[in-house]
Formats: sequence, structure tokens, C-alpha cells
Amino acid sequence: MFLAALALSYFCKSLSASYTKSTITQIERRFEIPSSIVGIIDGSFEMGNLLVISVVSYFGAKFHRPKLIGAGCLLMSMGTLLMALPHFLMGRYHYESVVSTSPVPNITMLTPCSKDSSPSLAQDVLQQSVTACEKEQRSSMWVLVLLGNMLRGVGEATTGPLGISFIDDFARPENSAFYIGCLHTIAVIGPIFGFTLGSFCARLYVDFGFVNLETVTITLKDMRWVGAWWLGFIVAGGLTLLTALPYWFLPRSLPEEGVSREKYDSPEEQSHLQAVQTHIKTRIKEIAKGFLPSLKRLLTNKIYVLYVISSILMFNGFVIILTYTPKYLEQQFGQSASTANFLIGVTSMPSVSLGIFISGIIMKRFKLDMEGAAKVAFWTSICGYLCTLPYFALTCENSNIAGLTVSYEGSERIKSKDGSLLSLCNSACACSQNQWDPVCGENGLTYVSPCLAGCNSTSGTGKNTTFHGCSCIEGPGAVTGNFSAVLGQCPREDKCTVMFIIFLALQSLSFFIYCLGSTPLFIIVLRCVEPELKALSVGIYMLALRVLGGIPAPIYFGALIDSACVKWGIRKCGGRGACRMYDIETFRYAGFLSHNELHTVLQLVKGLTEIVLRAYNPFNIL
Repeated sequence: MFLAALALSYFCKSLSASYTKSTITQIERRFEIPSSIVGIIDGSFEMGNLLVISVVSYFGAKFHRPKLIGAGCLLMSMGTLLMALPHFLMGRYHYESVVSTSPVPNITMLTPCSKDSSPSLAQDVLQQSVTACEKEQRSSMWVLVLLGNMLRGVGEATTGPLGISFIDDFARPENSAFYIGCLHTIAVIGPIFGFTLGSFCARLYVDFGFVNLETVTITLKDMRWVGAWWLGFIVAGGLTLLTALPYWFLPRSLPEEGVSREKYDSPEEQSHLQAVQTHIKTRIKEIAKGFLPSLKRLLTNKIYVLYVISSILMFNGFVIILTYTPKYLEQQFGQSASTANFLIGVTSMPSVSLGIFISGIIMKRFKLDMEGAAKVAFWTSICGYLCTLPYFALTCENSNIAGLTVSYEGSERIKSKDGSLLSLCNSACACSQNQWDPVCGENGLTYVSPCLAGCNSTSGTGKNTTFHGCSCIEGPGAVTGNFSAVLGQCPREDKCTVMFIIFLALQSLSFFIYCLGSTPLFIIVLRCVEPELKALSVGIYMLALRVLGGIPAPIYFGALIDSACVKWGIRKCGGRGACRMYDIETFRYAGFLSHNELHTVLQLVKGLTEIVLRAYNPFNIL
């Protein structure tokens, strides 16, 4: 019963975590914030976890662990629901566009190139900007998302150390690894559903049910598209609330595996348990006396410390990969957020789940000791890293955007810092360089806005709007001025689809191989410490991952991604908003650096292996 309840909790917490990561780009665009701020939001989960995990890990083992886990699930549910609250407080989402489908829009309206600008039109645009600026003040509500994620972290602190130590206390040693492997497998099944839920919600417009979808002029692949990011948090919060219920009906302790229920319920055994529980109910002050000595014993354990260091580096890489892979697929291969989340959910996550499950079976089938577990971890780390090396060769070219990545003639690639959105063909149009409403010209080039394409007339409405007389669009024979453009960016090159498929295949394979060594590594941390330090060792281990892995990784990598931005959105009140376009070559270099972090792990795992071999079997060498 306890294992089933804990498995459901693991499923829900991983569902919520993966869904949060799948909504990174949606949150960034909805609140008009850079990736570095989104990284802080993502890291807030670890911050909340950090606040209580050490105390929960040490003192929680002395009390009613199932009820503490149930209380943690309630907090996780409250935090998840809080993350959805800003949607209902902020009002409707308004994106910048040159196409008006509403009589009173709250967006800055720019017309195509017109040499005759009327004062009344300019005044109307100014008034609309002021109105939009007033409404934009609500965008600071991203703080509620941060606080909700932090509350999730506080609640999650009970499930890991208390749940795993509870299982290890009452299960046979040979079954403990299998049960933990099953838990980790369930935890990875959660992200499959989390990313799939993220894919479904990303396909729905953020204000579906409240606006006429025929008036929405952007598509799923548009950098301004925001899906129904809030919907998944409501679903995940409700499910987490249900998983909290069973824990309140579970006993404080269970009979050890192999002990019959009759013997466990016998008067002698119950009398012994009552005496043990009476002894456990000591004052907090007395319990605290042993905390520092216990911590010292952990930190002087060489195997434990080396394992924690290697896990921190590995966790850095995985946090970066899981957080920003959807964004990477969008930018590098031109996929929509919905497609990216769906494919991650059905390819990479099953590979992780299968790898973790098989690793548990390997530990149970071969009854691996510390030495065997270290060997498995070492070789899977090497093979997994080798699978990541080809990532760097899977490249696509930047989109051809006039003035940003190519010249207006389209014949020469340029660096964004050397480009200019203004050209002779649009110099008389008085265009704003801050506007982002891309159009695709007949010549296959994308222009940042119809005005910058030199277009002087339109036909059609909504998504079917066509711009005519575009002076910057050059056709065959260097003829200009008589060509048209349609809303949206031009399609990416065909080879990107092939590269995308290869990338997904390699990523799935590397995840599978890495995860084959996950359970052996986790068993090492449980078996290399004294039995009474199990809960504390898991808690300190998770604390270290949060402080040095989960918190800084999304923040510094988010800042690194921001440095690759070549076109920023502009807030209505001024200031930088969300990025509209990245230099994918710089983005790719940053992504490859995250995989290089994993290479360092190999050396640490190798050192861990050597220590284990010398300590437990000094005559058997790899």
C-alpha cells in the first residue's frame, strides 16, 4: 500500500515538474521576460526544497513518515495551483501585430510603408500604447509562478528522503534496489505524460474559450504564440491533491518483508514496537544533539562525498537539457513548442524510464555489491557520453531574415551586430525597428515587419492578410517593388527535418545508456553509510543537488541563451521583453557546453570506482 501511494506521488511530482519545463517558452512570452528570469522561476523549486530538506531528512525519520509525506503532497498541490493563478488575474494576452481584428485593440498598431502619416492616426497609436502600458503592469505577476514553484519544492522535500528510507527500512536488501528502481521508473513515466500534456496545452491558444480564435493571426510556430500554459497546472495540482489522501491511513511502521502478519500482530511484537516508539518520542533538543556528529561522519566518507560531487555535475547537465531542450528544438530545428514537447515525451522520456527500470532489474538479478554497482556506473557513463558527441554536428542554418542574418539582397550572410533593419528600399517609410511581425516574401526571405519589407498596401483579413507593392522584395532579374508577402516567417531548409530526427534518436539512446547506471549509483549512497544515516545521506545528497545543480544551472544557462538573442521584443512601457529570434549557432555552442559538463563526471565516477574497488576488493581490477 505504501509503495503504491509513494509511486503515485512520484508520478504526480514528476508530472508537475516536467510540465513546468514544457511551459518555459510559454511563460517567457506571456510575461515578456528573458530566459535568465525564467531560469530563476525554474530554480525556485530547488530553493523551496533547500529551505526544509535537511530538517525534514533528519528529524522526519523520527516521526510518522507517511503522514509527513501526505502533508508534503498537500503543499505540492497548493503550489501547483498557485502557479496557474496569474492567468485569471492578468486579463487577455495581446501580441504586437500590424493586423487589426478588433475595434479597440490593446496592441501597438503599425501600418505598412506609408509616406503620408496622418496626425490623428499617430495620436490613436499613442493612446493605444498608453492603454497597453497600463495593462502591462500586471506582467509582474510572474512572481506568483515563482512562489508557487517554490511551495512545490517545500512539499516535495518529504517524498524523496523519507519515502526511500522507509522502503529501505522494511524491505529485504535484495528487493530494496528493485523497489527503488520501480519508483524511479514511475517517476520517469510522469514526464512522459507531463510533456504530452504540455504539448496538448501548447496547441491551445492561451485565451481559448474567451476570444474568437478567428481573430488570432499567429500560428503555433510563431515566436509570439502563447499556449494555454495555465491549464496543465490545474490538472497536475488536482491529481497531486488526490495522492495525499492514502498517507493519512497508513501506520507509522510496517512489518519487515518475510515477517508474517500474525507474528507482527502478536502481543510480544506489539509490546516491543510500543517500547521502541516510546523511545523514539524524545524531545527535539535531544535529537538535535546528534545532528552535527552525524553530518561529520557523512562528510568524511570519501565514497559518499565523491558520489555527491559527480552527481552535482551530472545533475547540472541534465537540468539544462530537460529545461531548455524544448526551446532548443524550437530554435535549432524550427519546431513548434507543441511538437517539441510531444516528441520529447514519446522518445526521450520512455528511454529514461526503460533505462532506470532495467538498471533495477540488473541489480536484483545479479545481486550486485558495491564493487559491481560501481563498475556498471563507470561503463554506462562512458558509453552514454560517447553518444552525445555527434550532437555538435547536427546543425541548421539561421533563418534568412533581411537585416538580421542576411543582407536585404539575400546574397550575403551577415552577423547580427553588423546588420541593419533599415535599407534604401524602406528608408522613406519611417518604420519602427522595434516591431516584430515577420512576413515571408515571394523571394523566400523573411522581413521583420511589412513596413521594413517596404509594403504599401494590403488585402485580406486575419491570417489571410497579404501585403503588396513591397519595395524591398527582389525578384528574378533584380526587379523590385511589385512583389507581395504573407504573414509569418518563411519555412526552414529541408535538411533540418533530417537533422531533427537524428538528434532525437541519439538523445534517446544516450538517455537510455546513462540511466542504466542510475540505480547502481543510488544504491552506493545508501550502502556506503551506516544504517542510521540513510535518511540523512539521501537528504544531504538532494540538498547538494539543489544548491549546486538545480538552482544555478537554469539561471546561468538562461543568461547564456540570452546572449545569443539577436532580436528582442519591446515592452509597451519600454524595456526589453522576451527574445523573438536567436543566433542558433551561438545557441548550439551553449548547448554543447552543457554536454561537456557530463564529460567531467566520467573522471569522478572513475575515481569513485577505484575507491570502491580498493575498499571492498583490492585485488580485483577493472
